[in-house]
Amino acid sequence: MTAPSSSDLPGGRPVAAPAIRIERLAVIGLGLIGGSFALALRRAGAVGRIIGAGRSAKSAAEALEHGLVDEIAAGPGEAVEGADFVLVATPVGQMEAVFAAIAPRLSPQAVVTDGGSTKRDVVAAARRALGPALARFVPGHPVAGAERSGPSAAQAGLYEGRRVVLTPLPENRAESVERVAAAWRACGARVHSMDTAEHDRVLAAVSHLPHVLAYALVETVISDPRAELLWEHAAGGFRDFTRIASSHPEMWRDICLANRDLLVEEIDRYREQLERLRGMIDRGEAAALEDLFRRSASARNAWLERFNARARNSA
Repeated sequence: MTAPSSSDLPGGRPVAAPAIRIERLAVIGLGLIGGSFALALRRAGAVGRIIGAGRSAKSAAEALEHGLVDEIAAGPGEAVEGADFVLVATPVGQMEAVFAAIAPRLSPQAVVTDGGSTKRDVVAAARRALGPALARFVPGHPVAGAERSGPSAAQAGLYEGRRVVLTPLPENRAESVERVAAAWRACGARVHSMDTAEHDRVLAAVSHLPHVLAYALVETVISDPRAELLWEHAAGGFRDFTRIASSHPEMWRDICLANRDLLVEEIDRYREQLERLRGMIDRGEAAALEDLFRRSASARNAWLERFNARARNSA
């Protein structure tokens, strides 16, 4: 299948010439993250041929249909043969098996990165499975997503103005780190570096915990004897709060288990705030409640202004 031109891609628009050229890109995992990476690089004119590997014939067919890849390989090992850049974009629980499959078939010039939402576990898996290729693995996490998953959810503009965190290893050469950073910049992302442990602690608070809360609220409704009545009266507030409960269940299972120690800490901190709020409500402390709500609203509004400003500046 012939790849579509940039004007045919979802969200396609002209971009400046990229500072990187990838001749052969292998994408392992053809969902939102991997598919959007491929589309963004194709739109930027930064990639030649894209080879994909997925878990099912259905996802492979979708990836071809939507122009995410030029061809489908039989598996991860076959996909990386001859590739000069590899993105592993599977759920984190699958990454060690993928690393083991690709390690003996990587080209000497290939740089490898990942899109996992947790980093300590992914780095440990890479150390166990990649062998001599470890020095060419630069861990990464695009802090971007959507509740939809699968190849049809991929979009070329997903990473525009969004943050991508790299957690380089001591073994990495500077040119490997810069090559991965340049690829993400070609996608329109803003690249930052963090320590793996710091990354997992921060993301536990502002990404992993919100997903758990959204799933928990939906579970509370469906386990209520009045569930049908509750669904009938749920409106915009419920929709907005629970949007991310439509996210990929397997992916979020793996994230929760991989980051369990730090996520449990955040759940406990949140429970303390709920207990505090419960006490204010139970005691009828109107002034305290209003003060808390005003402080939270002000903080969120200030953050939203910064978030929207970054998005405008990247457009």
